[in-house]
Amino acid sequence: MAEPQSVIIAILGAESTGKTTLAAALADRLSGLGVARVTWVPETLRDWCAAHGRTPRRDEQAGILQAQSERIAAAAASHELVVCDTTALMTAVYSRLVFGDRGLEPAALAQHRGVTLSLLTALDLPWIADGLQRDGPHVRELVDNTLRELLLANELPFAVIGGRGDRRLAQALAAVAPLLRA
Repeated sequence: MAEPQSVIIAILGAESTGKTTLAAALADRLSGLGVARVTWVPETLRDWCAAHGRTPRRDEQAGILQAQSERIAAAAASHELVVCDTTALMTAVYSRLVFGDRGLEPAALAQHRGVTLSLLTALDLPWIADGLQRDGPHVRELVDNTLRELLLANELPFAVIGGRGDRRLAQALAAVAPLLRA
């Protein structure tokens, strides 16, 4: 008999829309609700920028994409529910927007098909500078539109999550609840 597949929840969104905060809070709340073997996977790009002291070049994007996917796969191998602070899809979107390179999109979309549900963070939080990873508030709408385009065109399930603090978390829990019953 095959092992049951993990439920994988991806948190996607433009910069400074609360992805990391939501991922950690959602995993913590789900653990508190008695969902067994829950974890969250941090964003590879954040760690990469901290380790290198800069943003990646175009030729380094594929490695970051692969590393994010490997982190998610490793977490899914040992957990029933995995909350991801982004996926390879975010790397592909930034590769497209920053470098004009769409070459990573096929691999990112193929890997994203393993995601059970994406939670797309709304643009309703104020933009806050966060070191090397922030391009500025002017890119948020373009990133959001690009994500929506890719999710819709590829028929990938997603829910838009907005609000602040507990309201945002409550929306995420409501979106995830049907998956937990299944």
